[in-house]
Amino acid sequence: MEGWDPQNLILPEVRKLCRSQSEYLDQHFKTQKDVSSSSTSSSCLLSEWTKHCSHYDNRLLHLRTTLMDRTLSWISSSFRAKASLSNLDLTLSASSQYGTALKRLLGEELRLLALQLHRIHFIRQYVETALRLEALVGDLEDVVFSSGNHRPGNMFAKFSTLLTSQDFGVKEERLLKAIKAMNDVEEIIVIVEKSQQWHHLLKSVDHRVDKTLAILRPEALAEHRALLASFGWPPKLLASKVESGGLSKLLNPLLLMHGNEKKSYAQSFHVLCALQQLHSRREARKFKTLGQKECEIRLWAIDELVTPLAVRMEYHFVKWAEQPEFMFALVYRVTRDFMEGVSDILQPLIDAARLTSYSANEAWVSAMVHILSGFLTKNVFPALAERYKEKDMKLEVISLWLHLVDLIVAFDKQMQSLLRYETCLLFPDAQRRGISVLIVFCDRPDWLKIWAKMELKDGWKKLKAVLKDAKAWQIDDKHRVDFDVSTICETFLLSSREAHKAPFVAESALKIAQEMIDRCQTLPDILSRAKFVRSTVARFFWYFSNVLLLHCRIAELPPQELDGSAFVRACESINAARYVESKLQEWSDDASFLEMKIAENNSNMLEQHQGFYDDCFFEEEIKCLAELETNWLMEIVAVLLRQFENLTLEYNHTEDSNAFIEVLQSLKNQLHVLKKNLNGKDFLDLWRSVADGLDHFICGSILGGDVKFSKKQSNEFGTDMQALFLVFQPFCARPEAFFPCIRDILKLLAMSGEEVKHLLVGKKSEKYMQSYGISHLRFDQVEKTLRKLKF
Repeated sequence: MEGWDPQNLILPEVRKLCRSQSEYLDQHFKTQKDVSSSSTSSSCLLSEWTKHCSHYDNRLLHLRTTLMDRTLSWISSSFRAKASLSNLDLTLSASSQYGTALKRLLGEELRLLALQLHRIHFIRQYVETALRLEALVGDLEDVVFSSGNHRPGNMFAKFSTLLTSQDFGVKEERLLKAIKAMNDVEEIIVIVEKSQQWHHLLKSVDHRVDKTLAILRPEALAEHRALLASFGWPPKLLASKVESGGLSKLLNPLLLMHGNEKKSYAQSFHVLCALQQLHSRREARKFKTLGQKECEIRLWAIDELVTPLAVRMEYHFVKWAEQPEFMFALVYRVTRDFMEGVSDILQPLIDAARLTSYSANEAWVSAMVHILSGFLTKNVFPALAERYKEKDMKLEVISLWLHLVDLIVAFDKQMQSLLRYETCLLFPDAQRRGISVLIVFCDRPDWLKIWAKMELKDGWKKLKAVLKDAKAWQIDDKHRVDFDVSTICETFLLSSREAHKAPFVAESALKIAQEMIDRCQTLPDILSRAKFVRSTVARFFWYFSNVLLLHCRIAELPPQELDGSAFVRACESINAARYVESKLQEWSDDASFLEMKIAENNSNMLEQHQGFYDDCFFEEEIKCLAELETNWLMEIVAVLLRQFENLTLEYNHTEDSNAFIEVLQSLKNQLHVLKKNLNGKDFLDLWRSVADGLDHFICGSILGGDVKFSKKQSNEFGTDMQALFLVFQPFCARPEAFFPCIRDILKLLAMSGEEVKHLLVGKKSEKYMQSYGISHLRFDQVEKTLRKLKF
């Protein structure tokens, strides 16, 4: 610091100072007086800065010395290593005969040495891990099996006796200590699985831990049951009042707990939750790495509440075998009355135990549903399925079975409504988790098949009753309106039955099918639901398409006997098919049907359902209905064209315009009947097809006939064609646009002699003919038409 003079310093500009520097200066030099060297503050700051500078100079000198020492040490080591390698190279090169071989041998030995070192390191890791796991598992077994020598077969009895001889707090402490030891083992296993593949070691450890867990879990559950029984669980169900049609609100022992009872229950609940969390973690790992089957995880503490209730309920269920509605009423009332205690007491305990994605209310409702589904699986449906095989009992069994399903569907809605507010966002998942008594059909495909047969038979019976009604094929008269060109776009936006002009039977068929879908909506398994819908709704619509086809075939008559009623019957079937087709497409776009289609594709269950409609559930049914519509529209078009052809044969020979006008009047009347009874979209396709057919027929008649056209005859033909265009005038603004061939012929017949000569001797190309306005006839057709002219 010698020679340092503040006067000789060049201070930086203020704007180049950082914020901290500016704040520091502002803090110590507030006035001009503070800057002078004679001020006390300036002297103090100068002394402080001098000390800091001296300290940093000493520190810098120390760092330089240390860096120099370490650099010299590294250089010395480097020189020694270089000298050793040089000496080795000289030694190997001393003998020209063995130098190269020795180098190669040394290189191979070094590689083998590296492999051996790696193997030793691997074995060391294995041994260290095995010893660590052995120590942890040994500590776990010491906690569970207690100290001292005993026979393995006596482990459970020894542990049970030991626990019952100590107070409750000590029991819980020992259980928690054992759970902690198992969690420590699980953490090491997870780490080992990520880095190594020591399957035999992990399998051995898992076997020992599973053996320990098989002892801990029953012991913890037994202690929990004893605790529940100590404060009056399960409560009485008051069955006598159930039978009389009412049930007073049940007393909930959970809400009556207080003091030590509540504390002991919370501790026991915490132990069960910790044990279940460990079990869930192990099962998830085994499912992922060992390919073992993933088990359904239920909330054990809730199950322990429900199990003793199930015993008492089943006593009443057996008495109500002929009155199943009492079973459903009892389960619902018990579930609802205890919901408050479950929510207020158990949910905070679950949250405290950090059991993620668990809802106390959902677990409670699911467990109660499981009571009823279990009883029906064991005691009700097996008997009904056996009786269904007897021919004389079928009708009675169908009635009982469908009544039971009605009760189940209503019960499922009631139970799921209890979760409406608690798990509204997870409600679809609640259905998948088994909150439905219909789960009884998921594991029994034979029962699902029987149920589907019954539903289909019942649906077909309802449809036949509808078909007997005289109004079944009626269409609302207010929708039989005339075709207005100004509202043509609105006419084709078909949505309702009335817009499709579909008869009432179509709405009835859809309603019956919707009821079938609604009844299976709570089936927890998606694939089972898809199978049920395939066996009921899909088959039902195949039957319904046959009904529509039969209704059309009744209308089949020879062309000479064809009347308006035949057309009306055909229109009724076409409209019904169009309406049902649109609804099936709408249903297929629904998320639930998309899920079922994906489930089918993933299971490769129905290969025939992979066609044009890739993601359409009702693909085949839609194609069948669309085919029916197309075939009968073409049939109507063919009938109209054949009738027109038969009635115009005389016109072609006699050239009597009055006869042609009568033909057009008949065609107009028939189109009016079709327009009045056919939906807008299909009628559009129909009249355009008729116009196209007439265009080709009349053009072919002229080209193939021997008639010569004078000026007068050409004018008469033009007048007749204008009359033909007027028939289609109500359906579009420019009907002549749909008769392109006739329009070209009219242009040819109106040509002068000079124009005809130029056209005949000109270039035979489309571009040349287009210059005359001819765009839909070939040159040979043009030539044939022009040669029929008489000038």
